[in-house]
Amino acid sequence: MKAMPFEPLDPGMYREIVRRALAEDFGWGDVTTETVIDRDQRARGIVLSKSSCVIAGLDIASEAFRQLDPGVAVDVRRADGERCEPAMVVAEYRGQASALLTAERTALNFLQRLSAIATLTRQFVEAAGGRVTVLDTRKTTPLLRALEKYAVRVGGGVNHRGGLDEGILIKDNHVRLAGGVEQAVRRMRKGNREMPTEVEAQTLGQVDDALRAGAEIILLDNLSTPDIVEAVRRCRGRAKTEISGGVTLPRMRELAATGADYISVGALTHSAPAVDLSFEIEPA
Repeated sequence: MKAMPFEPLDPGMYREIVRRALAEDFGWGDVTTETVIDRDQRARGIVLSKSSCVIAGLDIASEAFRQLDPGVAVDVRRADGERCEPAMVVAEYRGQASALLTAERTALNFLQRLSAIATLTRQFVEAAGGRVTVLDTRKTTPLLRALEKYAVRVGGGVNHRGGLDEGILIKDNHVRLAGGVEQAVRRMRKGNREMPTEVEAQTLGQVDDALRAGAEIILLDNLSTPDIVEAVRRCRGRAKTEISGGVTLPRMRELAATGADYISVGALTHSAPAVDLSFEIEPA
């Protein structure tokens, strides 16, 4: 759960995803553009912010245009992580008019989705006021996890495990099948795992069970605020605590004051409201 540095994504992580997204949209061909636009026509297109947002995914959007026009000229006016206000020009592209038109929707889909995640993440991080670390979850769009978790980092959040191989989290279903919290943790210990063991607790009794079993992190799932405060008190000096379930922006100030170490928010990636961006093209 260490903070991930906000660095550009390796193009290898999104180049094939962009190719497949373009193919999905293109099908057998862009029948409108191929009929209406001359093949040698040049154009200038701008990405325009129409709402307040934190921009994310500019390299991915640019990749969509480059795949259809390798010679496209890219002039990025804003950087990922910067706040944009209505009427701001985010980026400018100059190249083949047909390529700009055909790639437009794919580029915007990536840019709007990732900017939405970055914007919502920034809101949660600001609401936390530096008192607790805001984590994401695995509740991501299938095959887009690396991109969406990147957007969380752009917004100032911290990535939880990127996949099942990156961390131990014994959840309620594991506990039921193993016969209890202590039994589940004991079996994990026998596996000689070097990763910290995190255990989900839905009651204060399960918090005590997890502590007795030696869990390093306890996930407080859908506990009331008074119970969270008590759980944090019991865990202090023995295990770190993570709040999960029922986390909303209006509750962030209250939850951040409980003394917990982390708050995980599935909404960052599964419910981020779309931001309004447009692509406007004119002859060059």
